[in-house]
Amino acid sequence: MDPECSQLLPALCAALADPRQPVADDTCLEKLLDWFKTVTEAGSSLQLLQDSPCLVELLLQVLKAQGLSPRVLAFSLRLAGLLAAQEDCFQFLQQGELLTGLFGEAGPLGGAAWTAPTVRSGWIQGLRSLAQHPSALHFLADLGALDTVVALQGDSSLFVASAAGQLLAHILGLSLRGQAEGHPGPQACDWPASAQTIVGHIEESLCSPAAPRVTQALNVLTTTFGHCHRLWTQVLWVRLSPLVACLLEKDPVPATHSLVDLLLSVARSPALSSDRSLWETVAQALGRLRPAHAGPLALGLLTLQDCPQALSTQAFAVLLQPLACVLKAAAQAPAPPGLPAGPEGDPAVADTLLSSRSACVGLLCQTLAHLELLQPLPQRPTPWPQAPLLGAAVTVLRFCNGSAVPASGSDVGGRLCAILAGCVRVQRAALGFLGALSEDTGPPELVAQVLAVLLDYLRSPDSSPTVLKKAFQATLQWLLSTPTSPGCCALDPPTQLFLRGNPASRRALRGATGLGGAGRRGQARGHSDPPPAPELLPVLQRRLCSPCWEVRDSGLEFLAQVVGHWAGECRRRGGLWHLRWSPPLVTPVGFGAWTRGAAWGAGEAAGSAWSPLAVAPAPSGQAGFRHALLASEVPELAQQLLQDPESYVRASAVTAVGQLSGRGLHATPAGPERPGGPQKSLLLELLHVLAADSEGFPRRAAMQVFTQWLRDGHAEVAEDTERFVARVLQAASRDLDWEVRAQGLELARVFLEQMLGRPGSQCPYAVAAPEAAAPGRVAQALRASCRVQLLEFAFRALFDYDRPVAQKSCDLLLFLRDQAAPGDSLPEAGGSPDVASVEAALQRWRAGEQGQPLGPLEPEAVLAVLRSMDLEGLRGALAESSDHVERSPQSLLQDMLATVGHLGDNGADCY
Repeated sequence: MDPECSQLLPALCAALADPRQPVADDTCLEKLLDWFKTVTEAGSSLQLLQDSPCLVELLLQVLKAQGLSPRVLAFSLRLAGLLAAQEDCFQFLQQGELLTGLFGEAGPLGGAAWTAPTVRSGWIQGLRSLAQHPSALHFLADLGALDTVVALQGDSSLFVASAAGQLLAHILGLSLRGQAEGHPGPQACDWPASAQTIVGHIEESLCSPAAPRVTQALNVLTTTFGHCHRLWTQVLWVRLSPLVACLLEKDPVPATHSLVDLLLSVARSPALSSDRSLWETVAQALGRLRPAHAGPLALGLLTLQDCPQALSTQAFAVLLQPLACVLKAAAQAPAPPGLPAGPEGDPAVADTLLSSRSACVGLLCQTLAHLELLQPLPQRPTPWPQAPLLGAAVTVLRFCNGSAVPASGSDVGGRLCAILAGCVRVQRAALGFLGALSEDTGPPELVAQVLAVLLDYLRSPDSSPTVLKKAFQATLQWLLSTPTSPGCCALDPPTQLFLRGNPASRRALRGATGLGGAGRRGQARGHSDPPPAPELLPVLQRRLCSPCWEVRDSGLEFLAQVVGHWAGECRRRGGLWHLRWSPPLVTPVGFGAWTRGAAWGAGEAAGSAWSPLAVAPAPSGQAGFRHALLASEVPELAQQLLQDPESYVRASAVTAVGQLSGRGLHATPAGPERPGGPQKSLLLELLHVLAADSEGFPRRAAMQVFTQWLRDGHAEVAEDTERFVARVLQAASRDLDWEVRAQGLELARVFLEQMLGRPGSQCPYAVAAPEAAAPGRVAQALRASCRVQLLEFAFRALFDYDRPVAQKSCDLLLFLRDQAAPGDSLPEAGGSPDVASVEAALQRWRAGEQGQPLGPLEPEAVLAVLRSMDLEGLRGALAESSDHVERSPQSLLQDMLATVGHLGDNGADCY
């Protein structure tokens, strides 16, 4: 312990023991306990008491004083347990029966303070810390504490009740720890006394007709099997498993949540993985539990590495039953192979789906969420029923939007139509699961159905903003997962149709996806044939004009992501982001023919109009997706949304138009697609956003776009790179948002790397130091940096009040300094550099006088200043937390003493 803390501790202990003094808040007491825990873990608790006898005095005063606050009593109990965790210190404290007084009837346990939950919690936590050695077991037995702990399991405070159960599990593990090697037998006489007491209480509780007592016992066992994997747990399970199995025979099964937690905890235990009776009990539970409780158990089993194959099959069937029931209830979607039987085979699932709206929605959302979690896991069941799951997700979404037709004579289908109509929760869950399924392939006809239902949700006026966001995300996942031809940036026919479409193929799409013909809701109701489904770009175009800002924001995010991904794919494959659509050979072939199984190559040979998008220089007219995008109003609308009243939308618009412009897809009013109108510079618009927008989000987005443009060599940037960098850094240096200034330093780093001829050279996690650049390149980079005032910006940022900005500036200057080898001088450097003026300006800036500019800079002087600065030491200082002084133990003690008036004015740290 520091000498300063040793001097402050006696006064603090005296203040805590005085009922007349105001008490520090719970946060300070918790921090004080954390500090004592750190001290005791690093050394001897007995030595701490000998060096600081005021701690013992505090504990003694707690026994004598009347009217102490509950928080001080709880703190003292926890402190005593923390100190007594080491056996020698335990013996020292017990010499005067101090621990017996604190935790026995003479202490808070027998007084009026026991009515406070804080005191009861402190009592339990103190015993939990104390119970670390055999002497503690004898102490607990002599104290009769187990009966109190057992009673506290039913405490009105959930925190106290939970802590009591955990303490019982800990004492059970401690009492049997020494028996681990001896492999204690199943007979009661072979168990230690404390273990017999706890296990006997658990057995009584498991046989109790009261569900709360059953829950308490199951929670204790769950904690025990979850934290201890020794051999004695096998004996414990053999002894108690018949009682657990008896719970499954009751109707209804009591404490189902806790029972599922216990079974999964036991199944995860390495000591019990080979126990056949365990898996038999789990299989029984899967068949007996209600679907809402069997689902979590099934998911937990399927995530295990060593689950028996037969049990995995049963668990997966249980997990799939709700979706199988939904498929069976739809007329146009009979349950395909791979899912279990429908409601006739499992009436419990149908009963749950039909019992109430909340039960149905809860079960479907749970099932979809479980399958979404299971889908990416390597231990998921094989074969994975991708096609049935795609059909189930699409069917659920159709029930929700009213386009599904119930199976004839099916009560389940009719009820599902009424329950799921417009249900946002199920729609969001189904769309999330549908997006996750894009990681795997599927039959073409099902992929067509997926695209069709996504398009329906994107264009439906009934879709809520949250559902639309999920629909955009799922659409993006499916578009990004569509196959492309090797070596080119081709987009497959379904994707092309989905994005652009044409009247004939759209009609074919609706027929192939089950949205046309007798299965359509409109015809079933006697309505006329609906118009062809619109393609995606016009739908996106309408969403960008939505009066709801969340919808506009989601549309812009989708646009930026899809353009960025496909452009990145083209760059990675060595192509250009100019796509050419091959002309049709003979006659168009609708999408329905393609989805009926015709191979792509065969379709092309037969004269299909669909052929891959080849990577080629864009001809005049801009065909393909590029032409479709530019022919639409999407780029223009995205640019108009730079003036949106909502800052989130403006930020997304900045990102979207930045992506479009970087890929040559930016709206150009004077271009051939839209003749007439003045030519606008997007660069100037984004510079205006950076300089004048009142909110931080659009300005941050503008800085990120500028950095990416500089990195990619954007056309407008390449015209005059230094002028571009100077204007951006000038705006960033004046910004009040620290993230904008930090992003400005990132842009400066990219500029320096390009000037040094090593763009993106140094990985931040690289072990080796970067190699020095040639002196000529270093001089050129320094001169360019001086011209754009990059160095002045970086030096100012070095003394920024926001630590992340200063850290980034320090890293930037270290990078620049390391490019010049030590001892090297720059070419054309005459005489010794004049560094005095630069250092004087830096000293003024460090003192807070940053109003004056740095003045003209010379490369040699800059390099000399960088070499003279202790940048490594500054980086180390910046790596410390900003409140490392205020978080010190000395500062904590001073603050607590200040609250009781033991320090003069300004004696405490303010934070």
